[in-house]
Amino acid sequence: MSRKALIAANWKMNGAKALIDSVSGALAKIQVDAEVLICPPATLLPLFPQTATLALGAQDISAEVSGAYTGQLSAALLKEAGASYALVGHSERRQYQFESDELIAAKVKAAIAAGLTPVLCIGESLTERQQEKTQQVIAKQLAAVYASHPKLLLKSVIAYEPIWAIGTGESATPEQAQQTHAFIRNTLASYDKDAAQQVRILYGGSVNAENCAALFTQPDIDGALVGGASLKPEEFAQICLSIKANAKE
Repeated sequence: MSRKALIAANWKMNGAKALIDSVSGALAKIQVDAEVLICPPATLLPLFPQTATLALGAQDISAEVSGAYTGQLSAALLKEAGASYALVGHSERRQYQFESDELIAAKVKAAIAAGLTPVLCIGESLTERQQEKTQQVIAKQLAAVYASHPKLLLKSVIAYEPIWAIGTGESATPEQAQQTHAFIRNTLASYDKDAAQQVRILYGGSVNAENCAALFTQPDIDGALVGGASLKPEEFAQICLSIKANAKE
């Protein structure tokens, strides 16, 4: 089964109606051979124009279905607001909200149960990379989700984001990124051969219009999770255009 490329934008705590209009306008002018996903602040989800060419996602979800959880948003609420995807386990959530691998696995499960596709974010810190623990860290993050339910990974998208490259201007080289993506796919194969073939693995970490094309040529990189560059409509459109038409298998 082929894997259709996916370009996802994480606006983080940025954006307004004006940015929605600018990004939507820039994307409307181009024809993209990939699925395009925007993850804005949740309050902006209902403001996006409904279009068949643009998917929307949340930046986080609650592991709970409903109840007395002030400030949290359930998968069902986000789906009603227009989301079809949800980022889960972003490094900023792991760092600032102290989210554990077990909580992240519960969020993946909640997303899938509500009909959302989770984008599971994984990656290592600079210290862990320097200590050559990248594969160990990633294997542990994947194992937590697999242990929660064997089929969760098959129904997810995975985003590899080396923490040392997020918002720093430093990006992994295409070869470094491919090496880790291949490890992720091999790990998936050890769990589920179908997952290894079907699951899309995105690269994130200072992706921009200058470095994306070389990243997209790598066999196990199926797209990108874009941060700062996604707030620049013309640059984000250029990133979307850089993905090649041929689906990967």
